[in-house]
Amino acid sequence: MAMLLAECSVINSLVLSEQRSLTTPGEPKWQTKNPTGREKEWKRDSIYIDKRGKFRTFDRKRVSRKKGGSLRGSGWKYGSGFVDGIFPVLSPAAQEILGLVQTKAADERVIWGSLDSLSPSNTTWDDIINVAVQLRINKQWSAITSLCEWILCRSAFKPDVLCYNLLIDAYGQKASSVKRAEATYFEVLGSGIVPSEDTYALLIKAFCTALQLDKAEAVFAEMRRTGIALGATVYNAYIDGLVKGGNPEKAIEIYHRMKRDRCQPTPETYTMLINIYGRARKSYMALKTFHEMKSLKCKPNICVYTALINAFAREGLCEKAEEFFEQMQEAGLEPDVYAYNALMESYSRAGFPYAAAEIFSLMQHMGCDPDTASYNIMVDAYGRAGLHEDAEAAFEGMKRLEIVPTLKSHMHLLSAYSRAGNVSRCEEIVTRMQESGPEPDTFVFNSMLNLYGRLGQFQKMEETFQLMESSKGAADISTYNILINMYGRAGFVEQMEEAFASLESKHLEPDVVTWTSRIGGYARKKQYHRCLEIFEEMIDAGCYPDGGTIKVLLSACSSDEQSEQMTTILRTMHKDSSNAALAP
Repeated sequence: MAMLLAECSVINSLVLSEQRSLTTPGEPKWQTKNPTGREKEWKRDSIYIDKRGKFRTFDRKRVSRKKGGSLRGSGWKYGSGFVDGIFPVLSPAAQEILGLVQTKAADERVIWGSLDSLSPSNTTWDDIINVAVQLRINKQWSAITSLCEWILCRSAFKPDVLCYNLLIDAYGQKASSVKRAEATYFEVLGSGIVPSEDTYALLIKAFCTALQLDKAEAVFAEMRRTGIALGATVYNAYIDGLVKGGNPEKAIEIYHRMKRDRCQPTPETYTMLINIYGRARKSYMALKTFHEMKSLKCKPNICVYTALINAFAREGLCEKAEEFFEQMQEAGLEPDVYAYNALMESYSRAGFPYAAAEIFSLMQHMGCDPDTASYNIMVDAYGRAGLHEDAEAAFEGMKRLEIVPTLKSHMHLLSAYSRAGNVSRCEEIVTRMQESGPEPDTFVFNSMLNLYGRLGQFQKMEETFQLMESSKGAADISTYNILINMYGRAGFVEQMEEAFASLESKHLEPDVVTWTSRIGGYARKKQYHRCLEIFEEMIDAGCYPDGGTIKVLLSACSSDEQSEQMTTILRTMHKDSSNAALAP
């Protein structure tokens, strides 16, 4: 391969008398091909050296995806991995191409110059497509675009729908590149290639990522207009895109539309739906979806079971998580690291760190290697239970196995020592992160603010807040909630009101915690009427009180008369809200 690249570079200097034009940034590169002088371009591209060192020519028109290749144009399919579940095995030549693209990902000129030297054969085409698919598995999107754009813009190959689909998928990962994804789709139509179901699915997902739901709906309408069947692949891509775009309500709506259109949901559909309910801490809905799936004779796979176990884990329902973990095994499915992690998480959230440790040991005994998430769960489990020394041991155990601790790893360890009130150790962790580890984020700074505030070290709390504003760890509403709460607890109402007043300039919307913390500052001083004023502001702002708010309001009362008045107000509010909910 290396010798071939060197030989071909010599031929390039002899044959290529002029450089091909570069493209304008931001525009699809293949659109800049000059239609004039096409005959000369074809002649130039049709000369290469074979393995024996002889000059050879080829007919560019005959080198296309449909004419040959091990994948036959349908090896990779969006949403289903590979045909027959067979992943590509890279040849030595493909391995060299993969190494070239991965190491030179930022230097497109070098990549394209080397790829220009490859012999334009069907074997080379298969190697290139296999490399592109491998890059997709690794989520190396920029490398995919570089490789596929070379095929479209510079190579002797005639791209097929698979190549275009990979490019749409890569562009669709970023909202800023959605126009390129759309332009690629139009290029498919302009080249006379019939878009596949994957093409539409990936385009819809790209629009969802960019929050352009009107365009996603337009793709649906176009498919209906042209008589193209809306299959599960398209619906699943739509739901997936909506979930990743932060619109789970719309995703559930599309699921119901899918059923109305008599499109049979797949295990992937139910996995995404169960995950939606799990993240919303609605495990009862996740379970209902699971039973619905089984009633429709759709067999759950390991991903479905893992999603359901995760739903229970988020609410600390370890008994239910264990029940379905056993059901998964009874169904003949061997747990993987994700399933074990989900079960460990359930014990962690329920406050049983040693039970989580038992699952951790069982996983290793069964030959399943723990990953970074496994160790993070154990650090968090011990930290939640106040066992900061065990949390430290789990953290160090990860490092001994040469598993690099992530930002989340440091966050869990920081939380463990923060609960223990160990300021010096928390400061050491943050300093270590700043020096050599991942850069502290909003969560890390918030943890330190909360720690300093609880210990009454307000000068350090304010210094941390100033450092936070000057770094990448942007202050969010949780940050200000901590400040307002800590100032209120200490009786510093002026500083509390100053922090609250600054929310508008920061473009942050107060939530129920913000208002409750502010009311709490005056409730501790038994300033009943001031609490009522802020409560009215809260209602006028459209923020509805929760149980914590009611508790704080009642704590502001210093007489039976005030308690009775507050109870009447809260009952009236509850009655009015109930009537509004029942109104047609």
